[in-house]
Formats: sequence, structure tokens, C-alpha cells
Amino acid sequence: MKKIVVLNLCLVFALFLGCTKKDEINKDNKILNVALTSEISTLDPVNSYDNVSGMIIYNICEQLYDYHYLNRPYELKPLLADGMPLIENKGQRYVIKIKKNIRYHDHPAFKGQPRFVKAQDFINQFKRLSYTPLNSTGWWVVDGVVKGVNDFKKTVGSDFGKFKSTSISGVSAPDDYTLVIELLQPSPQFIYKLSMSFVSPVPMEVIEYDKNDLSKNPVGTGPFFLGQSKNIAKEINLTKFVNYHESFYPSEGDRFANSRGLLKDSGEKIPFIEGIHFVVVTDNKSRWDLFNQNKLDFIVLPQEFYNQVFDDVGNLREEVKAKNIRLQTMPTLTYWWLAFNMKDPLLGKNLNLRKAIAHAVDMDKYIQLFTNNTGQRANSILPPGILGYDPSATLPYEYNLEKARDFLAKAGYPGGKNLPELVYDTRAESKISNDQAEYFKSQLALIGIKVKIVNNNFKAYLEKSRTGHLQFFQDGWTLDYPDAENIFQLLISVNHPPGPNASFYNRPELDGMYDKLSKLPDGEEKKALIVKMEKMVNDDIPWIMQYYSRNFILYHDYVKNYRPSDLIWSYPKYLRVK
Repeated sequence: MKKIVVLNLCLVFALFLGCTKKDEINKDNKILNVALTSEISTLDPVNSYDNVSGMIIYNICEQLYDYHYLNRPYELKPLLADGMPLIENKGQRYVIKIKKNIRYHDHPAFKGQPRFVKAQDFINQFKRLSYTPLNSTGWWVVDGVVKGVNDFKKTVGSDFGKFKSTSISGVSAPDDYTLVIELLQPSPQFIYKLSMSFVSPVPMEVIEYDKNDLSKNPVGTGPFFLGQSKNIAKEINLTKFVNYHESFYPSEGDRFANSRGLLKDSGEKIPFIEGIHFVVVTDNKSRWDLFNQNKLDFIVLPQEFYNQVFDDVGNLREEVKAKNIRLQTMPTLTYWWLAFNMKDPLLGKNLNLRKAIAHAVDMDKYIQLFTNNTGQRANSILPPGILGYDPSATLPYEYNLEKARDFLAKAGYPGGKNLPELVYDTRAESKISNDQAEYFKSQLALIGIKVKIVNNNFKAYLEKSRTGHLQFFQDGWTLDYPDAENIFQLLISVNHPPGPNASFYNRPELDGMYDKLSKLPDGEEKKALIVKMEKMVNDDIPWIMQYYSRNFILYHDYVKNYRPSDLIWSYPKYLRVK
């Protein structure tokens, strides 16, 4: 999804109810309450690019396609589309049929009448992605990809009247249930983007009624709609949509799904639960305490509590099992690095300084301290499982203080003398985030580099990322789709903030390679190009790679059908709580 420019390492799902016996809690109240680890940044799908907002939006809004819940490797299936697209003109034209009788949630703009999805609603969202005042983080999805969006952006500017009256030449609706999208060039990965929240349909009457600001009041076709909330910054309530279109629990799955008994509800109409209560709980201890009080459904286990859960050989302790607590270990599509702002006049222009920093941080010790050795040391800017990833690859830096000091001298700052203090921004208000910052500060101090730590909550961090006000920081990524294109788009110049290139990396040669990569199907030619692109990035060191994440998820056994995933954010519709 996500960036994410942005990610939450410990996204947890909590049941915030006062009772302590779960059979009593769920007998009459089938509400799933979800604890979010930071404040909500936006509810507008045109700007949702972090896991926190994505958890909410993907349960309200739907897209043309989504991922099969129980099959791995991941495979797309139709959601609002009535079948897979007809791809014509050598891969440059997508013809997509839209399902009929897909009803939106109620909204004042509909004046009490049911409103059903039409192809034009998708065109409206393509316009919103391209509308300058919205400053969309999803602009990269269409920029230079879909025919006519750049002309639309230039012609319309900030004029809402022109926004409504101006068409996009490459996106059309021959009838209410046919959407045609024309690309400037073939893009085998484009279909993945049609599963992202950025392309959720929006009726024009909603856009007009809410003055094109859906940040607090999105409307969609999903299994849940936005209910009343006392304080949207602290909690969000979603309610089951009784007019949700017919959708059913999958009737097939992979080996894991069969072995875990995840097919017992095959063919049953979803959703099963009555609603979701999202609440912001920012610290690990509060979530952990709630889980142990039987007030949480499940939790991605924070590192500081591993010793309370696992015995000396890594198995669940007997006292944990006795509470009917279960464990799932999940390899993720999330990984982390330290990032430099390449536009910064100090760090961005001094390769030897970046090399010095890269050689000064002991990542093995970091992984031990902050992941309890559950993180896998990154050896590539690509994660495992992606075409082009090489398990034998090595990075052009290592923990070596002698080399770090040599590079620092070459950078013009022997012993750190006369080097201005670097600024490191945290990404969350938490003890672990502050401890990580102090670790990096202490590591660089060993070669004479001084670091000032600036503490941010996640919302403030996102805003600084979107506006380019970061110098040295931790960044991470959860793949939106399983392809190297989704990684390299973090490094191309057209995606500078508010796009996902938070490092402001800029290499025209890489931009040209990326353009070629986006047209290639999987194969040896594509793989060779990926290797060449990665070498270019590694030579420049805009990132210092850290680790690939792996999550340990604890849950009570009354939670049924749960299968964790980095790509499937609408999973609550498949869950039972009983």
C-alpha cells in the first residue's frame, strides 16, 4: 500500500471492550476493534499512502481489483470490475467492464436515493489524482503513464470549474459500465495499480458536496461505512453496510490455507462481523497490557515482550498456550533503511560523507537490539521474492570504523572537525523510536559526527517527508505490488515529494532505465536491467539498508479465518469473531 512513504512496524488489532471473558464479549457484539499505532493522517483515498489510513480506507472504499485472500503467490481478482481487463493495442489500452448494481454508502449528496457505481466515477478519481490543489501522493500512478493526465493537470490548474468540465483524453466511458484507459506505453504492472486505493471511484455529486475534500468523510462501496466518531484523531467507527453487494468467502486456497483450516466458511456471504472500531494506541505497553487482559483480539508482538512469550528455544511458553493464544509467524513485504535527503546541500552533495556514515553503523547489533534478531539483514535494495533479488548479493558498505574514518577524511572532515551537526528525525513518538535515534547518534559519535535528534509523531513525520524537510531519517516500504517497479519508483525524480521519493534521489540515467523497466514483462532482459539499476543506486548510497521484517502475531483462538498479509488491507470482511 503503501508507503507508505510510510510504515508502522507494529500494526495491531485490538478489541477495546470492558469485559474480560471473550465468549461473553463476542456472543452479542461482533465488533472488531483495531488499535492503530499513530494518529490518522487522512481518509481521502487520493492521499492515503500509509498503513494507518490504509487500514481504514480499504474497508470503506473498493477498487477495480483486489488480491485473493487465501492464495500465494498473490494473484489479482475482480472486485468492482466484472472480469479481468481486455488489454488491446499492444498493451496500451485497458477495456474494463464494471459490475452493475454496486451501491454506494448513503451520503447527503444523494438526497436519500440509492446511488450505484458508474464508469464515470473512476474517471472522477483519475481527475482528482491529477488535480494540483489535492497534491496527491498517488500522482505517480498516472503521471506519464495514462494518456492525457499531464495535459489535464496543466490545463486545469487550480480551477474547480475546469476540473469538472475538462476531460482526460486517455480515460473514457463509452457507457455506464465500460471504462477505457489508454496508456502512453505498454505497462505490464499497470493492473496492480488498479487495486490501489488511489483509484477508488468517487461520484461527482460527492466531490461537489464536500468541495473536493474527502479527508474526513470518504464514501465508498466497501463492506463497512464511516459511522459517528467523537474525535476522528483518536478513533474511527465503521459499521457493516447492509446493502453491500454480494461477495463470498473464497472456496479455494493454497496449501497453508488448507492446513490451517481456513476454508471452513467457503462460499459464505461476507462480511461476518458487524463493524470495526479503530482507536489510536501509540505505545507498545498499553497494547500488550490490553492483550493480556483479554481485551485485544491479536497483536503484532513488540520486541520488548519476546521473553515473556517465547521459551529459550523459541517456542510459545506453556502459560501462553494455556490462555488459548495462538501464534502466526509472517514473513513480510516490509523492509527498512536509513535515508539521506539528496537535495540537502551537505549530505546530498558529499558521497564520501554518506559512505562514512554507511560504514559507521553496526546493523547487526541494531537488528539484535531492536528486532531481537527476527529481522533479516538486508543485502539488497530489493526484498526476497522479487524478480532481480539475489540472495548472494552484497552491499558496497559494511560496519568498519577504520574505513568510516577514512571516508570522513576524504569528505573533508577528519575526525568530524568542522562538520555541521546532522539532524535526525524520528518517525514516531515512542520509546523504541527514540532509542533507535539514540543508537544512531552514539554510533556516529564514534567517528566524531554529532547528531541532533528531532522527535516527531507519525503525522508530523509524514508532513516533513511530503514537504522535503528531512535531512537524515529512517524510511521503509511495504510493497504495493510484487514487482521491482514498485521499489524503483521510490528513486525516480518525477516522484519527488509529495511523491514517494522521500530521499529526493535524482539520476536521469535511472529515470530512463525505469521507463524501460515499466514496459518489460518478467524475464531475463528485465532481470538484467534490475541488476544494473541496483548497482547505480548502491554506488550513490541514498539509502543505508537495514533489514527485512518478519512479524510474530499473537491472537486468541476465537478469531477465525485470520491470515496476515502486507497487501490485503480489507481482510476484516473475511474474519469471524466468536
